[in-house]
Amino acid sequence: MSCLVEFAMFPTDKGESVSKYVSRIIKMFEKSGLNYQLTPMGTIFEVDTIEKVTDVINRAYKELESDCNRVYTTIKMDIRKNKNNRMKKKIESVMKNIKE
Repeated sequence: MSCLVEFAMFPTDKGESVSKYVSRIIKMFEKSGLNYQLTPMGTIFEVDTIEKVTDVINRAYKELESDCNRVYTTIKMDIRKNKNNRMKKKIESVMKNIKE
């Protein structure tokens, strides 16, 4: 199974710029060894179970909970059985079609 997830998480009580808080979540990704892709509007990652998705989201929140009183989160998921490595394969498929 492939759970392809795009999410954004940031505090809403820390002013206009929150990159120092988002960077704490990205450091968590780097330490965990998860395959992820940072985008200007969020982070994309892929795991093989829903339980792992919720674990990652929970760990991301734990990076902020100690000093953030309000945290905003958006989560989009594309769950597909019998597939994997879709972060890479979906982009390759689009690029292939562009060249045709």
